[in-house]
Amino acid sequence: MGTHRTLAKSAACVGLLACMFTAYAQDASGNTAQTDSRTVLWRTDNTTVNWHAEGGLNLVAEYNLFWDLSRVYDPQANFGPDTHWLEGYFKPGLSFVHESGNLDVYGMASVVGSFTRGTDAFDATNKGATTIESGYIGLRTQGADPTWDVSVGPRELLLGDGMLIATGGESGFERGALKFGPRKAWRHAAIARFKTGPGHLTAFRIAPNELKSNDGHNRLAGLDWRWDGKPGNFAGASYIHVLKSTSPYIQAAPEGIGPSTIIPGGRHGTKALNLYFQLTPTTGHLRNWLLSADLAVERNHRIDLRAWGGRVRVGYTFHDVHWTPSLTWTYQTFSGDNPNTRALERFDPLYYEGSPGNWASGSKSSMVFINTNVRSNELALAVNPTQRDSLTVRLARLDANQLNSPLQFGQATRLERLGSRLAVVNGVPYTHLSDDLLLEYVRIINPHVFLTLGVSVSRPGKGVRALSQGQKTPDWHDAFATLFFTY
Repeated sequence: MGTHRTLAKSAACVGLLACMFTAYAQDASGNTAQTDSRTVLWRTDNTTVNWHAEGGLNLVAEYNLFWDLSRVYDPQANFGPDTHWLEGYFKPGLSFVHESGNLDVYGMASVVGSFTRGTDAFDATNKGATTIESGYIGLRTQGADPTWDVSVGPRELLLGDGMLIATGGESGFERGALKFGPRKAWRHAAIARFKTGPGHLTAFRIAPNELKSNDGHNRLAGLDWRWDGKPGNFAGASYIHVLKSTSPYIQAAPEGIGPSTIIPGGRHGTKALNLYFQLTPTTGHLRNWLLSADLAVERNHRIDLRAWGGRVRVGYTFHDVHWTPSLTWTYQTFSGDNPNTRALERFDPLYYEGSPGNWASGSKSSMVFINTNVRSNELALAVNPTQRDSLTVRLARLDANQLNSPLQFGQATRLERLGSRLAVVNGVPYTHLSDDLLLEYVRIINPHVFLTLGVSVSRPGKGVRALSQGQKTPDWHDAFATLFFTY
C-alpha cells in the first residue's frame, strides 16, 4: 500500500505542475519575442543581462529490471527488479553580453540542483546534489568574416553529431536524476573557434564533470573542422586526444576462456578520429530525404588499441500526407574485443549523447549495453497529429559483434561447461541480445514547456537468455511521464 501511495503522490505532483503550466500557456500571448524579453534583467545601450531557467520532473516505473538477471547472479543482494521513483532538477543561470564595436565580452554562470525520491534503476535511493554547471567568460568578434570566439570556464561542447563528445557532465548515483541527466557542461573548458564563410574550426581542451564515486581524472584536447551548408546540412571531422586518464579498459580473455583482463588507466593516450556528415535536401530527387553517416576510429599504441564504430541513418518525411509521417532507419555498430587476437578492439564511446533518437543503442537496452561490442538496427515512425502533438514508435534489434567478449564492463562473468571441463567465460555465446520497443508521446504545452509520456519493453534475445542458467528471463517493461521547461 505504501508503494502505491508514493506512486500516486508522485503522479499527482507531475499532474498538478502540468495543469499549472497549461494554465500559464493559455494565458500567454504565444509571441516568442515577447516571452524572451521577460528574461532580460538589465539592459543599457551596450550591455544586456538575462536570466535563464530549465528544469523538470520525471516519474518512472520499472518492472523486471535488467530482465531480472540479478536473481541469477546475485540472489543474496535482494535487488528489487520492480521499482519506481520521482526525479527532478532545476537549472537557474545568468548570462551577459557587453558590446564594444565589433568585439563582444560575454559569459554565463549556472548551477544544477537534482534529486531522486525513491529507488532508481541502479539501486540509488533518495539521492541528490547541487553542482556548478556553467561558469565561463569569453571574447568574440562580430561582423564580416573571418570571425573568432574564445572562452574559458565550464560550458557545453558538442562535436559533430554527438558520437564521441556531447555530454560533459554525469548525473545519477549520488547526484540523482538518473534518467534526466541534466548535467551537460564540461567541468573545465578552454574553447577557441574560428569561422570564415561556411567553415568552422574549433580547438578545445576539456575535462568532464565526473562523479566523485567514479572519477577517472580525464583530460582531453583536440580539433574539429565543420562545414555548414543550408540548415540541416553539414560535414566535418573531429580529432580527439585523451591527454590524461585513470579510467580502465577491459580486454577479453584469450579465446574467450577465463576472466577478462582489466587494464588500469587504459584510456590514457587514446586518440580518435570522427568523420561525419548530414544531408537534408529540400529540392530535387532527394527532397524530403535525410541521409547521415558517422565513422570513428580509435588508436592507442601503448596498449595496442585498434577500435572502430559508425552509423548510417536514412529517413524520409511524407510532407504531403496527413499527420506528416516520417520513417527513419538507423544502423550503428561498435567494435568489440576479438578474443582471438592480442590487440584490443573494444570501442570506447567516450562522452556520447545517449538518449533514444541520438546515440542510444536501443531504448531500455541502452541502460545495459553502452556503445561497445554492440550493433543495432532501429526503425522509427513519427507522426504529428497537430502542430503541438507528436507520437513516435521505435523498434530496435541489438546484437553483439564479438562472442565471449565483454559487452559493458565485464558483467556476467560465469562458469560454463566446455566439453568435459568447467571454465570461466564472459560476454554472450549467441549474438542476439534483445529487441526493444518504445512508444513516446510529446505535447508542446507552449514554446517553453513540454509534456512527454512513454512506455517501453525489452525482450531478451538468445544471447541474454543464455545467461540465465536455465531460469526464465522475463521481458523488461517501463513507463514514464516527464514535464520539462526551459527559458
